[in-house]
Amino acid sequence: MNHKKDSSQNDTSIRELPAEEPLGVLEPVAYFYGAMPTGVSVSQQGRIFVNFPKWGDDVQFTVAEMKNGKAVAYPDESFNQTDPDDPAKALVSVQSVVVDPVDRLWILDTGSPLFQPTEYGGPKMICVDLTNNKVVKKILFPQDVALPTTYLNDVRFDLRRGNEGMAFITDSSQNGPNGIIVVDLASGESWRHLHDHPSTKAEGLQTFLPIVEGRPFLQHQPDGTVKQGASMGTDGIAINADGSRLYYCPLGSRKLYSVDIDALADRSHETKKVADTVADEGDKGGASDGLESDATGYIYSTNYEHNSILRRNPDNRQWETVVHDPRLLWPDTLSVALDGYLYVTANQLHRQARYQKGQDLRRKPYTLFRVLIDTSPVLLR
Repeated sequence: MNHKKDSSQNDTSIRELPAEEPLGVLEPVAYFYGAMPTGVSVSQQGRIFVNFPKWGDDVQFTVAEMKNGKAVAYPDESFNQTDPDDPAKALVSVQSVVVDPVDRLWILDTGSPLFQPTEYGGPKMICVDLTNNKVVKKILFPQDVALPTTYLNDVRFDLRRGNEGMAFITDSSQNGPNGIIVVDLASGESWRHLHDHPSTKAEGLQTFLPIVEGRPFLQHQPDGTVKQGASMGTDGIAINADGSRLYYCPLGSRKLYSVDIDALADRSHETKKVADTVADEGDKGGASDGLESDATGYIYSTNYEHNSILRRNPDNRQWETVVHDPRLLWPDTLSVALDGYLYVTANQLHRQARYQKGQDLRRKPYTLFRVLIDTSPVLLR
């Protein structure tokens, strides 16, 4: 019997073995060598805004505008300097920045550095007029709306409702009730709906084990216990093209849900009446951090388990891959821009020390990417 080695088949220096391949064209837009970013939003004039929550990195400013490839404090340095005696005076720790349908920038301040309990004046929404870069509105949340455990995560707008429009915010708390916060932009009044509803909650390890970079995504506790890494509730949020349904998803789940916006917008509705309009939209192919929508009816979802962005076809409700790339290490926030691109931050959230037995495995830079989708954002105005 001839056992002679066939070098043409076994020498990997000659022939590379099959490997996973990317799908779609992912373009780097900006690199970050300091604190990790989460949110991104692009104005109708093409200005790019990002934010850096205070999760333990050295955050020089929590909101920035990208200028010539560099992050510059926005709207200015002083407004990014927290006043410990007056948390309402300036920004504390921002999780999300979103340009609304009339091209104003809204800053969603968690008021919760290091996920600490909030106090009145910390959790707030700030509106900046992009024509003069001035703060024109500040909405503070009462403590029965933004609870001490609340973590304001992301926001979407329908400016056709009420006198000046309404905003819808996810409370992604990992230590308290989750839900949707509704804000009347004219009066500044706000209220909670779907308070701790099952659809807003992260699933436990017995029903959902997230896998990131091929490894279970877990958080090792000081007492030696282990819990699911994706333990936050309602996180991603998107409003559909006609403004009838609000889509949302817990961070710790592969499910997508939606709720009737007419029900959310009615403050007099009892919780059960709103809950009766919740629809289980099914499995979206992986767990997600951010959601987005476009004017043609697609719903987009980051997929942190598969380094991907997927979208759901409005006609057949099937999911398809927009882009898959090994560089998409924890795709976080999505923003559809008028230039026909979908922007996304990749911040390696899962490589933080608290998920890696105390060792920070993040490798800079963090990256802002974009992918061409040839459509426009939802502009309800």
